[in-house]
Amino acid sequence: MTGNNGSAVGRPRSLRADAQRNEDRVLEAAAAAFAREGAGASVKDIARAAGVGVGTLYRRFPSKELLIEAIYRHEVQRLCDSAPRLVATQPPVDALRTWMEHFIDFMTAKEAMADALRVVLTDDGEKMNTRALLTDAIAHLLAAGEGQSPAHAGVDARDVLMALGGISLMTSSEGRRDLATRLIDLLLHGIVKPCPGPSGR
Repeated sequence: MTGNNGSAVGRPRSLRADAQRNEDRVLEAAAAAFAREGAGASVKDIARAAGVGVGTLYRRFPSKELLIEAIYRHEVQRLCDSAPRLVATQPPVDALRTWMEHFIDFMTAKEAMADALRVVLTDDGEKMNTRALLTDAIAHLLAAGEGQSPAHAGVDARDVLMALGGISLMTSSEGRRDLATRLIDLLLHGIVKPCPGPSGR
């Protein structure tokens, strides 16, 4: 599957290091702008916030629609890429909890950009690809630490993703980010194996 810019979904073409830095700054600035202002965000303001010229931005993203697509893919990839880093630097349960919090933040930003995203993200293949990437990231977290997986046997990464999606929807409808953390704690109680007592049982 390819996006509107002809590149494979989730597999952007390689860029020089300086060009990649510029693109990352543009995508971060654009994500913040669209989250605040929706589809009407100014491309000129985005370029200014990223510290690049408007011409530089348009050479990489000839239309606002392509920019919105790129933001979405960038944020999804960044979230998924964080899973192995968390596993490498935190205990398994802490890594899982941290990633879940990051997921809620991602969904909150996506909700803020909903109007802009609806303009371009109409492809079911895109949605399925995103779901597969997120499921793989959760599966990596659930399997963290060979022989010391934090999860009960049989916990399905797809079910965890669905539960997190439900938490995101509830948090959004209530307008309370703190509620998500409490619900994540409840979800973890159902996922994580209890720690053995002093006797090891």
